[in-house]
Amino acid sequence: MKAITYRAFGSAETVLQLEDLPDIAPARGELRVELAYSGVNPSDVKARAGARAGVSELPYPVIVPHSDGSGVIVEVGEGVDPARIGEEVWIWNGQWQRPNGTAACSITLAADQAVALPAGLTLQQGAVLGIPGLTAAHTVFSGGDVGGKTVLVQGGAGTVGLLAVQLAKWGGARVVATCSPEDFDRVRRVGADAVLSYAEDDLAEQILAANGGRPVDHIVEVEFGANCTVDTAVIAPNGRITAYGSARNMTPNLPFYPLMFKAVTLEMALVYLLPAEARHNAIERINAAAAQGALQPPIAAVFDLVDTAKAHHAVEAGKRAGAILVKTG
Repeated sequence: MKAITYRAFGSAETVLQLEDLPDIAPARGELRVELAYSGVNPSDVKARAGARAGVSELPYPVIVPHSDGSGVIVEVGEGVDPARIGEEVWIWNGQWQRPNGTAACSITLAADQAVALPAGLTLQQGAVLGIPGLTAAHTVFSGGDVGGKTVLVQGGAGTVGLLAVQLAKWGGARVVATCSPEDFDRVRRVGADAVLSYAEDDLAEQILAANGGRPVDHIVEVEFGANCTVDTAVIAPNGRITAYGSARNMTPNLPFYPLMFKAVTLEMALVYLLPAEARHNAIERINAAAAQGALQPPIAAVFDLVDTAKAHHAVEAGKRAGAILVKTG
């Protein structure tokens, strides 16, 4: 099979290379997927660059990058239902704590890591569901149903943010989102009831005003450190803040007493480590929303496999209108 590999940390154009690798026959409990698309996420780019905290040496001699992808099951190992052959699927944790990810023509992995493609979604869209999709579903619903509540999505124009807005709206919530002004229309189109600029000095007051003067019940947070003060001001008693990022301030000062006297639940979400029940619940929400036509994963660009380095640069550039994919099939 054709695969993108790297054998050292470094810039994309320096270390990524296209080569031929053998297909891996599935062992017991595994299956092999002929991949159509591979999703490129910031974590994949950081891993290739050697920018992950606490990682100073390449963990494997050869790495095929990327954790997200989609394709068709072509082979199953012992203990896996042969009826799954021919099934369209999407992949989660493809390259998490293992060397062989989805930047290749096929991948062999545990059967439960290949999830049946939800009705109503294409294989392109399926390649967005691993990290962005599961992150959005978990961060919106980790505290349970959101019907009749107000959900604040901080960073509503990112891939996770756009999916979170759609899922929260599908779940029956009033959705307030923050982003840059140039993204207002895009965030409104996917269902946000109110969209505000994250850079305003009086953002907390604007959020409360957008919710009729009431605090919000749940916050999906992309920049916990930078937004902690605002989040604390606008969260309701017994509310929940579920954060999946804090790149701008990774060691924030926590306003403990204001949060404690609201009995706020703080959750730091890492999609790679979701417990089985939480992952199952997130998958079920994604499937249900997609089947009802309420979920459309945003895609910014699709690159050929040979141009994977360009895909990495597109992710590093930061500002984009959706996911970056590589066509593998």
